Amino acid sequence: VAHRAIPAALLNATTGIKAIDEGITQLYSTGYMHNHLRMYVASVACNIAQAHWRVPSRWLYYHLADHDIASNTLSWQWVAGTFSVKKYYCNQQNINRYCHTNQGGTFLDHTYEELPHMPVPQVMQEVAEMQLTTKLPAYDMPEFDHSKPLLLYNAYNLDPLWRDDMDANRLLLLEPRHYQQYPVSEKVLTFICSLAQNVRGLKIYTGHVEDVLGTGEFAGVYSKAHPAFMHYPGTKDEPQWMFGQVPFVKGSFMSYWKECEKYF
Repeated sequence: VAHRAIPAALLNATTGIKAIDEGITQLYSTGYMHNHLRMYVASVACNIAQAHWRVPSRWLYYHLADHDIASNTLSWQWVAGTFSVKKYYCNQQNINRYCHTNQGGTFLDHTYEELPHMPVPQVMQEVAEMQLTTKLPAYDMPEFDHSKPLLLYNAYNLDPLWRDDMDANRLLLLEPRHYQQYPVSEKVLTFICSLAQNVRGLKIYTGHVEDVLGTGEFAGVYSKAHPAFMHYPGTKDEPQWMFGQVPFVKGSFMSYWKECEKYF
């Protein structure tokens, strides 16, 4: 680790690696980036430019429409080699193969044996500081029927089928405290609010959960359990696990995955 910033070439999509620069440009315009490209970007940032993983991981999270705190953070740590003696490297040949490019002569046009011993390429040496902030839209407190339960939604739960048979108040919370800690872009917020239209009767409020509860006592408060939203009061429904029948398996992820494969 040479610094705790982000290479300016990543911010500006000027790394010179065609597939990576196009992927970053697409990220800015659409909020999406292919999983392979996410790994390539993280490898270039952490293992070629020698940036600590935390700042560039926050940059990627900020722009991803499918942002996920755990998946994004742990993926960056995996690429950077934390908790491990092995870092993830990509070279130009690998990028050409999976991104269907035909580029040569770049700073990644080396063997996997050579990459770990290279000095930081000049194009990746300039670093930038970031100020990631979220300007939340102003959604006022809606009216509630306090004789009915309150179902709390957030960006991690916009499931239109969750308790869909319940006659209840449905509220998407945009909590300033959450977005101060985990900022996202305006495009991401627009995406979140557009998904809210898929949930019948869902209203949006910009504020904190305690402000809502201060309006009166509801006939029950419900949410989906999630580590980032454990401060919600009331009943927390367990998530729907892809492989709920598989018990916790100690060891590597692959040992767990082999158990899951039995249920394909």
